[in-house]
Order: sequence, then C-alpha cells, then structure tokens
Amino acid sequence: MDFFLQQLFNGLAVGGIYALVALGYTMVYGVMKLMNFAHGELFTMGAYLGLTFLGVFAFTELLGPFLGVLVLILLVMGLVALVGVLLERAAYRPLRSSPRLSAIVSALGASIFLQNAIMLVYGARFQVYPHGILPNMPISILGVDIPLLRILLFLVSILMMAGLFFFVQKTRMGTAIRAAAIDQDAARLMGINVDRVIQIVFLIGPALGAAAGVMVGIYYGQINFTMGWVFGLKAFTAAIIGGIGNIPGAMLGGLLLGVLEAMGAAYISTAWKDAIAFAVLILILLVRPRGILGERVADKL
Repeated sequence: MDFFLQQLFNGLAVGGIYALVALGYTMVYGVMKLMNFAHGELFTMGAYLGLTFLGVFAFTELLGPFLGVLVLILLVMGLVALVGVLLERAAYRPLRSSPRLSAIVSALGASIFLQNAIMLVYGARFQVYPHGILPNMPISILGVDIPLLRILLFLVSILMMAGLFFFVQKTRMGTAIRAAAIDQDAARLMGINVDRVIQIVFLIGPALGAAAGVMVGIYYGQINFTMGWVFGLKAFTAAIIGGIGNIPGAMLGGLLLGVLEAMGAAYISTAWKDAIAFAVLILILLVRPRGILGERVADKL
C-alpha cells in the first residue's frame, strides 16, 4: 500500500503537468477547431526561459525559494503568452478562412521553426536546472512519506486548473470564449469580438504551458530542445482521453494519464509505460470515441 500511494502521488504530480499542457491544446481546439502543434515548443520555451531567468536574476536567492519560484513562473508565463499571441497573429490568423489543412501545415511549420530556434539559441545539449531550488523534505500523508516537491507540483497544477475553470465559467470573457467555441458567426452577431477571444485563448494556453515547462525543469532537473514533442504528444493524448475541446476533460485526462504511466512503470515495466498509456487511449476511444467527458456536437449544415 505504501508503494502504491507513492506511485499515485508521483503520477498525480506528472499528470498535473500533462493537464496544464493539455489545456492549451483543448482551448485552441475548442474555439478554432485547430490543433496547435507548436504548443509543445511554447512549453519548451517556458522551460528554457525559466532556466535563463534563474541564472540572470537569481530570484530564489533574492526572494526565497517559494516566492522566487512563484515570481519566476509568472514572469515566464507572461513572456510565453506574448509569444503565443504573436504566433497566432503570424501563423494562424492569415489562414483562418483557408482550408483546415493549410492551418495544420502552418502549425507544423511553426513547431519546427520554434524547435530549431531554441536549439540554435541554447544548443543541442541537455541543460541542467540548479539542484535544490525548492526544499524536498518528505511529508507524511496516510503514513507514507511523499517528497514535498511532488505535493507542490500537484497543488500548483490544481490551483491553475481551478483558476482557469473559474475564469471560463464565471467571468464575462469566459462566457465569450464559450460562445465563440459553440459558433463564431453567432457570437459575432451577439457583439462578441471573436478576434479578441482568440487572442485571449492564445494568451492563456501558452502561459499554462510555460508554467508546466518551468515545473518540469524543477522536477526532473534537466531539459532539452526536443522535450516539447514528447510532453506535447502526452498532453495531446490526455486531451483526447478527456474529450478534446472540454476543459474539465483535459484536466481529468492529464491526471489519469500521469497515474496510468506511474502505475505501469511501477507494476509492469518502465519500458512499457508509454505503450500502456496509448493502449488505454485506444481502449477509451473504442468504448467512447468522444473521450470521457466529450459531448456529441451536431454538424453544421
């Protein structure tokens, strides 16, 4: 039981990171019906910017470990959010009235461009985060010692996801986002500025991905320029499991995928953890093609 609980918390910590990245995919798809394949590279950019600012500004030394990391994450989120808006303006907006395949090709091209730009700036080698940025003493939960860092990652992920859910469900702009996701033409007739809604989506999604990138750097201790492909694929899988375009579904899918990977690595083999996760994806899609929380949407004629 102790081992099971340790793997459960490990899976929840990693699953929270998957969920944050998956939210970026699902928000863009919900409004634009487009998979932003460059989202993984924005996540990677967040990880590298976090490492850069740690070395330049030494936030944790000036402000202490917790406040320093919080300021670091907020700064990185803001910068990557601006990059996300520029990406939408340059790569997606000119193709909004074009066939969907054109936007997909543009997204893939943006992904390749950003990945190679990161490699040229930082190099192809692994980059290492400073050790011990946050204290990692064990905390006893249900009689099991869980590293503090895992608990913090999970709590931060939950708080961000809850904040996004509240924003989308309870605010005026959130209502506009939901309206644009249902029907952009009808939303325009109701006086909603759809272009602004899309900009907000491209602010929020990359910002959450950037926060996840910093968290990955702190948790694993090293990053590389291709990590966006791996984590992006996992997050995309999580979004599909939960129901693409559904915010609670992306949260649930990310957490579920993280737990499945942790349990598969613990009880079967680490070599099979990815295969197990994708086998579960196939099983869920066979039973419920729209995902766990996905809803049937009528086709527009």
